[in-house]
Amino acid sequence: MDVSMRNTLLDIYKTTRTIAVVGASANEEKAAHLIPLYLQSQGYRIIPVNPRGGELFGENVYHALTDIPVSVDVVDVFRRAEETPEIAREAIKIGAKVLWLQSGITSEEARQIAEEAGLIVIMNQCMGAMHGALGLGPGPHSPRETWARKM
Repeated sequence: MDVSMRNTLLDIYKTTRTIAVVGASANEEKAAHLIPLYLQSQGYRIIPVNPRGGELFGENVYHALTDIPVSVDVVDVFRRAEETPEIAREAIKIGAKVLWLQSGITSEEARQIAEEAGLIVIMNQCMGAMHGALGLGPGPHSPRETWARKM
């Protein structure tokens, strides 16, 4: 990773307070559950977005990004690549600063939409694993006891 990208990533983590997680899952076996839970344990507010609604991570689950009533810094996406252009448009509507597509997800169309609106775009990277790789925390793949919040 070059110095410029490292600095960009460090700045994202430093300035981020609230992360909307599109495709957040209640299934504890899925990355869409484990990664937001890890990020929450590191002090970020996680706002889950899933059409099923309900409650997750101690937060209300919103049906769409545009339903979220608070400011969002990062939109972290756990959805298929073909869904990401519309998610990018919604991220712009809510004033997010970063569109982050998780490992295995890339979309040049979503990148173009988001970047033209001034968002930083990260693709095909795990937000939790990168947090750990940058030395900002233990990472989500370390034993859960080392990072899980004591409730």
